[in-house]
Amino acid sequence: MDEVVDPKSPKSRVAAFLDRFGKERNVTLPPLSEAGVGSIQRGSAVVTIHVLAEQGVLLVLAKVATAPVLDVALARRLLTASFVETGDAAFALHPQTGDLYLRVLRGLDGLDYEEFEDVVHSIANTADRWDDQLA
Repeated sequence: MDEVVDPKSPKSRVAAFLDRFGKERNVTLPPLSEAGVGSIQRGSAVVTIHVLAEQGVLLVLAKVATAPVLDVALARRLLTASFVETGDAAFALHPQTGDLYLRVLRGLDGLDYEEFEDVVHSIANTADRWDDQLA
């Protein structure tokens, strides 16, 4: 039996946003998965989108470095950038791998396409710049 999908569910809305994002740029993006995960490549940045419907949150991630060695100077630079340069995104270390990500958390309530597009552009542009700087 086919699963009935509520077009107003957060996952359905974000799936439609992802589809529209690709169509507006004339690129074919993989659809949002059953688990609510999608991805977009912009420049060198791969942005992953996670719909965490039970928590009511959209999590947007972009890996910028693989397990970097963080000395005091680099840690200060990243924390300062999180405060003044990265917009809604913040740097975060993956707790298991130590990989460095940019991440945005946004509540799903009231999320519209324009805000989704802005979040994706913002994190992709910032990640594209920082993954080059940290390479």
